[in-house]
Amino acid sequence: MRAGEHQIIVIGAGGHARPVVETLLLTGHRIAGLVDDDTSRAPVLGHAIIGGLDQLPRLRAAGIDGAAIAIGHNATRLALGDRLRGLGYTLPILAHPTAVISPHASIAEGAQILARAVVGPEARIGRLCLINTGAIIDHECTVDEGAHIAPGAILCGQVRIGARSLVGAGSTTIAGRHIGPDATIAAGAAVTTDVAAGARVGGVPARGL
Repeated sequence: MRAGEHQIIVIGAGGHARPVVETLLLTGHRIAGLVDDDTSRAPVLGHAIIGGLDQLPRLRAAGIDGAAIAIGHNATRLALGDRLRGLGYTLPILAHPTAVISPHASIAEGAQILARAVVGPEARIGRLCLINTGAIIDHECTVDEGAHIAPGAILCGQVRIGARSLVGAGSTTIAGRHIGPDATIAAGAAVTTDVAAGARVGGVPARGL
């Protein structure tokens, strides 16, 4: 189904909703509104909150069939994705028009590739990953489900990022390194060795925090 042929809701009305809504608008999607349990929040780029999460079944029954999750927290984003799929929503891939995505890359459902991000040849982006503004995912990298590559982060070739991990803004991970699931890389870090599951590292070179 092409953009513009169906309506989509945005889950979450916090800060991350701004780039998500903008990307949807620039790619021709019809936004029905935002869904957030804090219904007092202000509209986002002219789009109002139309209810809380308890309204998801009603909205689906009304014919709204797509959802974009504007939640930065990785585990929460994945849990919401499972809930939405169970209700029959589709989770489209979002790619900002200024993103550069190799035709030889693989991108799974619900992933978000924001403005000026780069996804190189044979890179694999898992479901509901967030590739934030200006991030670079070079050739043959794998980013597992629900991971967040923050603005300006660089993954050199053949890096693997485990599920739900956070790679901080402006960090660099050299080629061939593996970062385990649920790890956190601090902003500005230089990752030169593998990082264990659940570890928190930072600095130049990156060390345990």
